[in-house]
Amino acid sequence: MPEVLSSLSQASQFTPGESSSDTPGAKILVIDDEAGIRESLEVLLSLEGYTVEMAIDGVQGLAMLEHGDYDLTLLDLALPGQSGLELLPQIHELYPELPVIMITAYGTVENVVEAIRAGAENFVQKPWDNEKLLADIRSAVARHKAEAENIQLKRALKQRYNFHNIVGKSEIMLKIFDLVAQAAPSRATVLIQGESGTGKELIAKALHANSPRRDKPFIPVNSGSMPSELLESTLFGHVKGAFTSAIATKKGLFEVANGGTLFLDEIGNMGLDTQAKILRVLQDRRFTPLGGTQEIQVDVRIVAATNVDLRQAVRDGRFRDDLFYRLNVISIDLPPLRARREDIPLLVNRFLEYFSKENDLEIRKLTPDAMRALVDYDWPGNVRELENVMERGVVLSSTHIIDSGLLPGHITGRSFQDALLEHNPNSSLFDILEDIERRIIIEKLERCNWNQTDAAEQFRIPLSTLNQKIKRLNIEIRKKGRD
Repeated sequence: MPEVLSSLSQASQFTPGESSSDTPGAKILVIDDEAGIRESLEVLLSLEGYTVEMAIDGVQGLAMLEHGDYDLTLLDLALPGQSGLELLPQIHELYPELPVIMITAYGTVENVVEAIRAGAENFVQKPWDNEKLLADIRSAVARHKAEAENIQLKRALKQRYNFHNIVGKSEIMLKIFDLVAQAAPSRATVLIQGESGTGKELIAKALHANSPRRDKPFIPVNSGSMPSELLESTLFGHVKGAFTSAIATKKGLFEVANGGTLFLDEIGNMGLDTQAKILRVLQDRRFTPLGGTQEIQVDVRIVAATNVDLRQAVRDGRFRDDLFYRLNVISIDLPPLRARREDIPLLVNRFLEYFSKENDLEIRKLTPDAMRALVDYDWPGNVRELENVMERGVVLSSTHIIDSGLLPGHITGRSFQDALLEHNPNSSLFDILEDIERRIIIEKLERCNWNQTDAAEQFRIPLSTLNQKIKRLNIEIRKKGRD
């Protein structure tokens, strides 16, 4: 019984709900010199609803690819003139997004490795099992269409809005895109609410980029992480001698952002005294630097963000009700990632592409099990957590594919025993324990948003000890993300 080589059978990316009905009208090019093979494939694929076209050699195949819009190529290894392995790199170079499944009667390990390196999606032996072949084709076509849809979506968003780094096709995100597009040209204050890691700063940047202020500064400030005096000095500036360390006059961010947008992140944690001064700027568009006597007038749009319930904070007396109503002119509520799971494959592809380029690697896809685990996970850290997981997968992958073994155990549900069994049987106990320790530290750092101090506290070890382990285990520290 023929079979797809097991090492490649998981190579196609999983798309939730995929089936032959998910790929209506998909167009497949078969390049094979055997008439019987071409005829049998045409019958099999046509019955599944695919449009099938044929080429007898590489020359004809390349010519048809140039003028056709195909979703998949089935390529024979042994072709007259130019072999399939010689033709494959040309196809991949000219059409890098087009999946290619190799077909051959001679499935040696060397051929498999060479084909994968040249960009093949999969490798099928003759005579094939019809159901297995159709499953591989459905998976490859679904992935190709999903990637094409992602590209079209990004182009459409870029043309309609200036949304460079925001990805989503779910109904709830499309409504947010429309709301941002409507609100952006106005001068109205915007309040963005959502859990940590949902992308609040990206939405703020999109509001600025699509506004008449786009050529003026966009100034972000984490207004909840500073002591009140430092925050007020940062926002309003100070004159020389205003306090002990004020050795020179300094402009505040309100003045620096004049004509542009000031993004006040974590505003729900701002002190009440500072809230009162922010309210005055919103009402009068003027302020006085610390220690100064002369008022400064500014034209600044305020976009605020918070991951706390401001209405509850008002009821608890922790946030001024008058400031809340001033900020809440236009409210944008960002959903958690678990509420828009259909966006996860798009985000995965976006991060896969980004981190592969950043690390000069060629990681092309995830296995079905890996994608399924990502879609099913609840993502308490939202998009930021997914970004960290994808960076980890790209960095740790030694092949062109990320499988579930490269995902953190709390996502896949793998135990330490499973992790131990994954090691090469020739690995020493020291190597296995060192790898387990590395995984534990990386997972903890990811959960702490790569804050070593927080991770050391949770491990109940000195920060110096954690830093020594990070250095010994060659763990690359990644930058902390933002909302």
